[in-house]
Amino acid sequence: MPIKIINSLLTLFVVFMGFKQGWAMFSGKPEMLAMFGKWRFNSQSLIVLGTITMLSALLILFPRTFVFGNFLMAVTILLIICLQLSTKSLKGAVIELPFLLMNLLIIYLQYPLTKLK
Repeated sequence: MPIKIINSLLTLFVVFMGFKQGWAMFSGKPEMLAMFGKWRFNSQSLIVLGTITMLSALLILFPRTFVFGNFLMAVTILLIICLQLSTKSLKGAVIELPFLLMNLLIIYLQYPLTKLK
């Protein structure tokens, strides 16, 4: 049972962080514009990426779309890692790794609110 509680908390944290980061991208926060600007992302592409990030966080909340939401969020995190590495920012890539691993872990642990069989 403690695994279910940890998984639930981890899932809520991932959803919260997804919305937080997605909203920062969507709303065009200066830090996000600066970070993505070095990869030639304009404000419209940042809005699209922010929308995808928030959508993936929303999909994680539902059992039928749980895996797809996690997969979509993992893809966006992997995109950021690849972009960081393309500019030789190893520190930036390493900072993103725990977030990628969290998505993979909660996929492995499965949807937290299902009944045990």
